[in-house]
Amino acid sequence: MAWLSHGLAAILCTLALLAPGTAGAQGLESALSPGPVIRGHAKVEDQCQRCHVRFDRAAQDGKCLDCHEDVARDLQARRGWHGRQPPQACRSCHTDHKGRDAVVAPLDTRRFDHRATDWPLRGAHARVADCAACHRPGQRWREAPQDCVACHRGDDTHRGKLGPRCADCHTDTRWTETRFDHAGTRFPLLGKHRDATCDGCHRRGEPHDAAPEACIGCHRDDDMKRGHKARYGERCDTCHDASSWRATRFDHDRDTRYALQGRHRQARCDACHTGTQPDALYRDHPASDCASCHRGDDAHRGTLGNDCASCHDASGWKRVGRFDHDRSRFPLLGRHAQATCAACHRGKHYRDAPRDCVACHAADDKHRGTVGTACGACHGERQWKIPRFDHGATRWPLRGAHDRAACSACHTGLAEYRGRPTECVACHRRDDRHEGQLGERCGSCHGEQRWARGPGEPPFDHRRARFPLVGAHLQARCDACHTNARFHDAARDCAGCHRRDDTHQGRLGTACDSCHNARAWALVRYDHATRARWPLEGAHARLRCADCHRQPAPARQPVAPVGTACIACHQGDDRHDGAFGRDCQTCHTTARWAEMRSRRPGMARPGPAASPPPSGGGS
Repeated sequence: MAWLSHGLAAILCTLALLAPGTAGAQGLESALSPGPVIRGHAKVEDQCQRCHVRFDRAAQDGKCLDCHEDVARDLQARRGWHGRQPPQACRSCHTDHKGRDAVVAPLDTRRFDHRATDWPLRGAHARVADCAACHRPGQRWREAPQDCVACHRGDDTHRGKLGPRCADCHTDTRWTETRFDHAGTRFPLLGKHRDATCDGCHRRGEPHDAAPEACIGCHRDDDMKRGHKARYGERCDTCHDASSWRATRFDHDRDTRYALQGRHRQARCDACHTGTQPDALYRDHPASDCASCHRGDDAHRGTLGNDCASCHDASGWKRVGRFDHDRSRFPLLGRHAQATCAACHRGKHYRDAPRDCVACHAADDKHRGTVGTACGACHGERQWKIPRFDHGATRWPLRGAHDRAACSACHTGLAEYRGRPTECVACHRRDDRHEGQLGERCGSCHGEQRWARGPGEPPFDHRRARFPLVGAHLQARCDACHTNARFHDAARDCAGCHRRDDTHQGRLGTACDSCHNARAWALVRYDHATRARWPLEGAHARLRCADCHRQPAPARQPVAPVGTACIACHQGDDRHDGAFGRDCQTCHTTARWAEMRSRRPGMARPGPAASPPPSGGGS
C-alpha cells in the first residue's frame, strides 16, 4: 500500500503543477516537448500556448492562422494554394518538433498541380521543367513574381519603352508571338496594314508613339513611283486606301460634278488634269465639255456643233449609238434601228437623208408603182416581206379564218387589190351544198372561224326560220329533220317526223300538236272537257283514246265522227235490247256500268230482259 500512496501523491502533485497561471505548468510543458521545433519557430519554442490550446486540438488551426496572416487571407478570399484546397486541419499537411532543419511543408514538385494556384501554367510556361526558373531559392513559393518583365526583362527588345505590361502584346504560347490590338490606338490597322511588320512603321530605337500617322510618312517613295511627284499633295488617303496602294477609292462620280462613265474610267488622272503645281488636282478644274478633249476626233469638223454627247457616248468615240433618232423627224423603228447610219446618210449632212420609203426601197416594190408610193400603208419596219396592212380599215375587215388566209387567196394578182367582191358566194360558191336554195347570204348560217360549223360555235338561230325550235326540239340534231342540205325541204308538220311515234295509227289525224307538246312526246295536253262536246267523267276518264275513236280520221279532219249517245259505244252492253230506249244514263252512271241510279217514282220495273248487266261488262 505504500507504493499506492506514493503514486497518488505524485498524480496530485502533477495536477497541481498543471493548474493555469502557474510557472510550474509552463516548465512542465517545456519538459514534456516531443522535440525541437524548426528554425522559424525557435523563438517561440518555450511558448507552447502560442501554437497549442490545452485539451482542444481543433483550436490549434486558429493559432496557426494568427501568425500566418497571409495564409489566413488566402483562406478567407479562397485564393492561392491554401484557399483553393478543401477545408482541413493544418497538422494534416504540416508538422513540427522534428528538428531545426526539418521541412514543415514538403512539396513533390514532380506531381504538384499548378492549376490549384492563382497562376496556372499555360502555353510555353507549362513546358518549363525547372521550378527554380520562377521560384528562386530561399524564397517562399508564394513569393514568385507574376509580372512578365520579372522573368523576361532580358527578352524585352523595346528596352522598357513600352512599359512592363508585356502581356498586352505577347502571349504565353511563345515570346515572339504578339497579340497587340492596334485598333485601340489612334491608328487602327486596316487592309494591307494588318500584314505589315511592327518595324515597318515603328523604327528600332524610336518610341512607338513616334511612328508617323500620315500616309506620306511611309509611302513617299510610292508617290514618286506612280508619277504624282507630289503634284497632288500629301493627302494620299483621298484616293488610296489601306486595301491596296495601287487601287484608288476616290469616287469621281460622288466627289466631283463630273461622273466618269465608259472609257473615261480607264483614263489616267493627268490625261485631263494637266496641272503641274502641287495640289493642282484639287484647285484647277478642267473643262467638262466633250469638244475640249475630243476636238481632234470630230470628223464632222464642227458642222454638227459641240454637242458631241448627242451621238457619241463614253463607251467609245467611234461607237455611235447614243443619238436618239426618235427626237428627229424620222424615228427609227423595227429593222431601221439596226441599220447603219451610212445606209441612209450618204454624207456628213445628216438632214439631207430622204424620209419616204420608196427612196430606199424602190427596188423592193414588187407592185411596180401600181399601188402608189405609200409603202408604209402595207409594209412595216420589222421586215419588208411581212406586210402590216390593216384590213380592218377597208370595207372588208378580216375575221376568223379570213385573217389567216394568204393575200393571194383573194387577191390573185399584185394589181388586183381594189374592187374585189365582198359577198361570200364569190369565193364559196363551190362550198354551197344547198344548191342555191338558201340564197347567197351564207353569213346568216356560216361563221368566219370555219366554213363547217365546229364544236363550241353557236348553232344556227332557228327562231329566224319558219319553224322555231322549242322544248325537246332544241336538243335534236340537225340531220334528224334535215336529211339533206336542201333545208327548205324539211317537213314542218308533226307527222312528217313523228309518224313512227303515232300509236293511234292515224285515227286521230295528223295534228299531233293538238294533244302532244314539244317538251316530250309522252306529255298529252288535250282537254276533253273544253275542246270536245263530251267531257270525260268517271270510268271514261280512264279510257284510251282508241277505245272510242276506232275509225281513221278523214282527210283534213282531226278525228272520225263519234256519237255522243251512250248507245254509240255501249250497244253491246245493253242487256235490255233497247226495251228502255237509248238514254242509258237514266239508270247507269259513268262511275261503272253496273252501278244504277235511284229509280224515280212511277217508273215501271223492267222485265227479266232488262236486268242489269254483269259488272265489268263495259267501259
